[in-house]
Amino acid sequence: MEHSLLYCLDTVMVDVIMKVAHIPQKGGDVLADDRLFTTGGGYNAMSAASRCGLPAVYVGVLGTGPFTDLAEESLRRDAIVAPLPRSQSLDVGYCVTLVEPSGERTFITAAGSETGLDKAALALIEPQAGDYVLISGYNIMAEPQAGALLDWIEGLSPTVVVALDPAIRLEDIPPANLQRMLARTNWLLCNETEAQHLTGESDLTEVIDRMSGLNAHCVLRVGSEGCWIIEGELVTRVPGFEVRAVDTTGAGDTHNGIFLAGLAKGQPSVQAARIANAGAALATEQLGPATSPTLEAIVAWLEAHDHSK
Repeated sequence: MEHSLLYCLDTVMVDVIMKVAHIPQKGGDVLADDRLFTTGGGYNAMSAASRCGLPAVYVGVLGTGPFTDLAEESLRRDAIVAPLPRSQSLDVGYCVTLVEPSGERTFITAAGSETGLDKAALALIEPQAGDYVLISGYNIMAEPQAGALLDWIEGLSPTVVVALDPAIRLEDIPPANLQRMLARTNWLLCNETEAQHLTGESDLTEVIDRMSGLNAHCVLRVGSEGCWIIEGELVTRVPGFEVRAVDTTGAGDTHNGIFLAGLAKGQPSVQAARIANAGAALATEQLGPATSPTLEAIVAWLEAHDHSK
């Protein structure tokens, strides 16, 4: 649907990113080869969706201070609206990210105003038929926010498409919360490690087999190899693209945003996934999150890539 909106509850934070040769030992020190101070978190998926034609709404609490100022500037740049009242006492949180030469990332997170999302704030947000709601596993980890959010999700019209990215700390999600969330999820968007944890399987074939039994359709991202689209018994491998990866920060979020934008435009899931594979690959060629190209740039790159074969 051309007029769909993406409501994103994944929290917007500020990323402090440093490229290092290796993670220092306890009590040690290491000199950063490069650094970046930028908006990240939920902004990654929203910016990707917006640049690919799906307008985004941030369902989160901004704060007061320099980090919020940076976040608001980023949101404005991608025409992302943030309608909820802001905190007058807290700034948005931040995440220190150490990026190794392989692209592997290590995180340290400090929470901020985004923890203030509550039942009263959620009552102000009313997605309509054909809209998309993107939830992160971080949203359903801790009370009281998790309970309020799950109640809100369960109250949405069945015509609203709910997508879940379970995030890397799956073991911290209470099982009851995860089951409630999965019961209302239309699209489960996860990487291989997350899928292994969800299914209790380590072999990819077994993981896919277990995921095909879920009520939700699934996108299973497997890094540079692309992804699998699992829609019940219909399982399709969508190949990835080889690029020179500089930083994989936000690549999964970029994939999520582009994929949901494709679905919102009426693209078949496999076509949306191919475009998402290309966009996420291109995003890894730059340092930092929220590096998604526009839809036009992705399509042009795909055309050139196909002609070069």
